[in-house]
Amino acid sequence: MFNGRKELLFVYSVKDANPNGDPLNANHPRYDEETGQVLVSDVRIKRTIRDELMRMGEDVFIDGEPKTLKERFEELKTKLSTTNGDETLKKCIDTRLFGVTFALGKESFAWTGPVQFKWGRSLHKTKVEFVQGTGAFVTKEGGEQRTIRNEYIVPFALIGTYAIGNQYASERTQATDEDFNKLTQAAWNGTNNLITRSKTEHRSRFLMEIWYKPDFNGLIGSLDERIKLTKKDNSLLDDDEQLAIRNIQDIALNLKEICDKVSLLKDNIEKIIIIKDPDLEVKNIDDLKSILGEDKVAIELR
Repeated sequence: MFNGRKELLFVYSVKDANPNGDPLNANHPRYDEETGQVLVSDVRIKRTIRDELMRMGEDVFIDGEPKTLKERFEELKTKLSTTNGDETLKKCIDTRLFGVTFALGKESFAWTGPVQFKWGRSLHKTKVEFVQGTGAFVTKEGGEQRTIRNEYIVPFALIGTYAIGNQYASERTQATDEDFNKLTQAAWNGTNNLITRSKTEHRSRFLMEIWYKPDFNGLIGSLDERIKLTKKDNSLLDDDEQLAIRNIQDIALNLKEICDKVSLLKDNIEKIIIIKDPDLEVKNIDDLKSILGEDKVAIELR
């Protein structure tokens, strides 16, 4: 099981791409019309992580292929030399982390995953643009008029998502701290490996893990809502300036509110791990070392 509770904040950028299309709305990027933020579902984020875990050689239950539950289960039973669902799924890292509902034959159970993601949201107002292009094929045999291709893109968005690692739920699924480490690496590398036509220019920018001591049951909560996007001089961006962002080097991320919360909980925090893109300026990041001590904060530039 997890040695203690964990919180995860992950921030990545999207440029001239579709972060998460809605298939019931012509693949329009998911969008909050009230706030002007683009949205990314937790399912999309977990798909990115699963794909990268498979590249890492990990066994996963949900591999993204169109198969029945029985077909997938039989595949895994043969590969993993197991005899029942409980034993098989405990060998799959995605079910240990995200949980699963299993009902096949006389065996049925449901695991609540110890890692629960919120929906991702852009940290600023952004826009969605509708673009058209010419397709490769004509509309009919012998014709000259080519098909028209329609699509939506987001010019730029810096998106934040947040997850909690629940040590109690990890007892049932047998998820370990090493599993959590693999998840964070898969989130970072998997986002950079989203190299498809609609997902090119997805770039990991900032990742923070807060590991709590084993006897602590609290948390800061909603880390994605406690970071602020600002100008380089630390002043806030107005609506027009938020819509005009096109480059990560034109903005900064401010961690002051998180630092204030860490200060209140410092006696319960075991360590903080940070991965940061050197192109993203992060304000107050060194304050974490002042609060917790140099030995409890690890910062990696990647």
